[in-house]
Amino acid sequence: MRMILSLFPMPAAALAAGLLLGTGSAQGLDMSTPEGQLQAMRRIQCAEEDGRPVTYWWNGEMWSRVPGEPDRLLFLVEGMNIRQCGPAAEPRGPNDFRMVSREVLLYKDPVTGEVLDAWENPWTGETVEVLHITNDPVNFSFSSVGRDGRPVEQRLNIVGNHWWLTSTVPLFYRNPLGGDFQEAVGGVYHATEMFNFFGDMDNLTSRRTRTAEVRIGWVRVSGWLPWMKMGDRVGILYFHTAGRKLDRYEDMSDVMKRVIAERFPDYSSPPPLDDDRPNETSWTFFKRVMEERYAQ
Repeated sequence: MRMILSLFPMPAAALAAGLLLGTGSAQGLDMSTPEGQLQAMRRIQCAEEDGRPVTYWWNGEMWSRVPGEPDRLLFLVEGMNIRQCGPAAEPRGPNDFRMVSREVLLYKDPVTGEVLDAWENPWTGETVEVLHITNDPVNFSFSSVGRDGRPVEQRLNIVGNHWWLTSTVPLFYRNPLGGDFQEAVGGVYHATEMFNFFGDMDNLTSRRTRTAEVRIGWVRVSGWLPWMKMGDRVGILYFHTAGRKLDRYEDMSDVMKRVIAERFPDYSSPPPLDDDRPNETSWTFFKRVMEERYAQ
């Protein structure tokens, strides 16, 4: 069964993509109302309690595709996003909330699983520095009312006691690494993010639930990463991963916990609820790193 309900559409980013929700439940939330739908959304994204940290974690692979050659497994990847929710700064409807988060994605050797700091590019022969993704912040607001004052439809598939959502987000915009003449010579960021979210209706809607159990899948198709120094060479990358919302931060892999503790200690907790910084992406992060290095 596919139910169509109204929820505010959300931008794509790491695993905060839009969800949502299905039928009513006698056990708890009334899913036929915008208020019940939004409360379920909050249970999926984080937790009903303001300021309660929640961690999503996933892992998988990154492959290349170049015409005329077999696809190559370039890296194993492992990611996490730590978040918390609180009241919306500028609510448009009842129970609106805001999510603040940070996220890490590590590139690892496809054979040993070792976290890489340098990588020999098989096409150019150059050894380049690996820049792991550290996006801070990745923040979003959620509402049952769209920016135009009208509800927005989202599709949720429900079969028996199971719900899932697939969301495909095409991205095509001015590349922050480009120059002033991109319209003439090219230089847009062109990618697709594909999200899958899964769970059980009983858990989602129960009166006892404060934060829902969620399984996730994430796929991204994009051009070469900027630190790979591939320029305008023909080819694409695709990421294929799966994971879940963890019961606690400590349930992440030892590798991820160690890297965060040693290199990115701020990522053991989410940003403050009043964080008003613009969102970071892997491209804006790389641009900032390069600008800081050239300024030295």
